[in-house]
Amino acid sequence: MKKLTQAYFAERRDHLAAEIGLRSIAIIATSPEVMRNNDADYKYRADSSFFYLTGFAEPEAVAVIETFDSEEEGYCYTLFCRERDRGMEIWNGYRAGLDGALNDYEADEAYAIDTLDEEIIAKLVNKDKVFYRIGHQEEFDTRVTQWLKQAEKNYRNAHIPAQIIQLNRIVNEMRLYKSSEEIELMQIASDISAQAHTRAMQTVEPGMMEYALEAELNYIFGKNGCVPSYNSIVGGGENACILHYVENNKELKDGDLVLIDAACEYEFYASDITRTFPVNGKFSEEQKALYNVVLKAQIAAIDQVRIGHSYQAPHHAAVKILVEGLLDLGIMKGKAEDIIKDESYRQFYMHGTGHWLGMDVHDVGAYTIDGKWRNYEDGMVVTVEPGLYIAPDDESVDLKWRGIGIRIEDDVVVTKKGPLILTKNVVKTIEDIEKLMAQS
Repeated sequence: MKKLTQAYFAERRDHLAAEIGLRSIAIIATSPEVMRNNDADYKYRADSSFFYLTGFAEPEAVAVIETFDSEEEGYCYTLFCRERDRGMEIWNGYRAGLDGALNDYEADEAYAIDTLDEEIIAKLVNKDKVFYRIGHQEEFDTRVTQWLKQAEKNYRNAHIPAQIIQLNRIVNEMRLYKSSEEIELMQIASDISAQAHTRAMQTVEPGMMEYALEAELNYIFGKNGCVPSYNSIVGGGENACILHYVENNKELKDGDLVLIDAACEYEFYASDITRTFPVNGKFSEEQKALYNVVLKAQIAAIDQVRIGHSYQAPHHAAVKILVEGLLDLGIMKGKAEDIIKDESYRQFYMHGTGHWLGMDVHDVGAYTIDGKWRNYEDGMVVTVEPGLYIAPDDESVDLKWRGIGIRIEDDVVVTKKGPLILTKNVVKTIEDIEKLMAQS
């Protein structure tokens, strides 16, 4: 199993320490455990930014980066985590403990998480700035405020941070640019997800329940040691017109399409794929017509994911082709430029064409800089996912089109050689889909 070594996490901490500057402290907590119901909790998943800097996946942990008066002094990385506890480990699994934090996760210092409120106070002394994720966790906001007050009280003649700065601005930008090692993990996630979509095309049949088809996806994810990177969407027929349909509890019917938006997470890195295909293996003429419009729009949009192009370039390319297709099919009337200008196409295409992708399926990183859409740069990863959704109750449209929902989504890396499609291993042309399904 491919994993990042501690050397990569150390490089990220080096970068962060340089970004916060001298006489500063950065504090970042992992996610709290979340209860599902009563005393049963969800399977734990560490906070992405915390893991990005530490590689530490246990709950109840806080990382601290301190810089000092000169660059020669370097920085100190402290990890607060749970202590080893034989009794608790029998019930809930092994812990790294303080020795593990030092030896396995390469912390300079390690303390029990229960001592955080006490130990952090001295670390705030003689610092100009404190960086943390303001507004990320309300309870943590309160604790940071209390720490600063306590530091002023305990060290009346010492220098206490006068500036509180949003840590997300630094870490989010770091995460936006993926290294070759990160891309490799995302490729693995994409390949596994592609296998899952291929299996879904090969196993679907009329009368099958949406949740049964979802189970085929989950089997491939689990078989490869992965979990879904988001709640899977398996929408048959008109359910495909609901953008975030997750009930997945209806029967798949002969003659309908099924839209699957589902993918897995591998070693904390997400994939995100959508494919739409016929339940019975054959597209109808209406389904073909709409599908080819969406596919043409997606291909044009992917071609715009290039260094120097505006983030919105894929969206503009997709919208142009979608509008032209809707006009050609008689679904919309008027002039393309007017429809694009007044955005009346949103009756059938109401979302953007993509989003950043990385450790989170809707990954971090600003989309605009100084109020303007930013340009693509080497190492960014974005989804490209145009669609058309003809609502089943839309009486402005001929009955033959109603209830058809189509979306095609791939994950694309911005590279110096042009767009790199991570998710190319799952078919998406009508010919290839029908051929694959006929072989099952």
